[in-house]
Amino acid sequence: MFVDFDNVFTGLQSLDPLAAKRFAEDPKHWADALSAGGSGEDARRFLIRNCYLNPVVYSKYRTYWTRAGFRVIDCPSLTQRGKSSTDINLVLDAMDALSGNVGIEEFFIASADADFTSLIQRFRAADRMTTVIAAGAVAFAYREMADHVVESHDFVAILNGSTVEPVHAVAPGKQQQPAKSKTKSTSPAIREVLEFVRTAPGPVVGAMVAHRALTAEPSLKTDWGGWGKFGTWVSQIGQGVEYSPAQGGWVWDAKRFSSEDLPAPADLQPGIEEQVTRVTDVPALSAAQFRQMFQSMAARLREHPLNRTELSRQVRDDCVNADQPVSRNAVSFVLQGLAYVNFPLTDEATAEGLAAAWTANVEELCRVALLEFDAAEKLAVRRWASGGLLDN
Repeated sequence: MFVDFDNVFTGLQSLDPLAAKRFAEDPKHWADALSAGGSGEDARRFLIRNCYLNPVVYSKYRTYWTRAGFRVIDCPSLTQRGKSSTDINLVLDAMDALSGNVGIEEFFIASADADFTSLIQRFRAADRMTTVIAAGAVAFAYREMADHVVESHDFVAILNGSTVEPVHAVAPGKQQQPAKSKTKSTSPAIREVLEFVRTAPGPVVGAMVAHRALTAEPSLKTDWGGWGKFGTWVSQIGQGVEYSPAQGGWVWDAKRFSSEDLPAPADLQPGIEEQVTRVTDVPALSAAQFRQMFQSMAARLREHPLNRTELSRQVRDDCVNADQPVSRNAVSFVLQGLAYVNFPLTDEATAEGLAAAWTANVEELCRVALLEFDAAEKLAVRRWASGGLLDN
């Protein structure tokens, strides 16, 4: 495991300051979760645990990491711009480990820095499993090269103790199964989901099913009955209920429907919007869904400031209630984009201001991805990403 401390810590601070503190001061907690609790046949054994940090800024956290069994490598700034030497030190150590005599089966890179894409490619070429731990938006190529990505919201859940299920290693050709069911089949939430899905005229957006389940059984908000997240919880219900994480998540009655009945992503017609979502990883939402998201964010922020984790949940629920369902992953992605353009999430935020900041982030993602548009296409992207809240 190679941890880019500066990258992860700063990313977490913009998402959830409390989670950032737990990451820095209790690395043993989340490292144990990633090693599947440290016991059992699926448990990982980390042969190398390295943490790379800038000692000038983060030296106070060193003791926590050494006590947790990590080797801490000082990576001071070597330039006037404050760029640390983390990248080169991490890559050199990783390549030494890859070429060593010990047969390492899996590499963990804790960083959302797309500069490590080439390193992941080398791991993959050597037939090694790779897992990326991200505290921020992950570049599409970086995500696709890794075998698994621990997304920001999942990592925050682990840090906050709301994800009971550890991230298990899965042997090639084997499908992971939970050791035991944590949800009683007679629970109100399951009864509600079964009735809702079995009477639906087709596959149902996962966010709507999650909302119905939480309304019937509010206690599931903590950690989905020990399953950590909605997708895992609904997948274990059985009784003909099927789930797919595609396009933000869908649930359907397997006796009447299949994955072939899933609709096109967010009613987007093939065109410039589809190209942007495919290349940049921007959520495949309609303009109406983006507009509802910004309006819900502004309304929630006027009520009282929230941390990003809680805000993402409430905005997801508001969109579902407004018949413009979006997944929590999509809301979290937008919130991360707003953080990247330094948009302050205060009670003074307006839907138009949120839309403008998010659109600027989308335009930057397109620029980085080398997408070239003419004037009409740029206007189409702007109208779509802003939910039609910007005049031009």
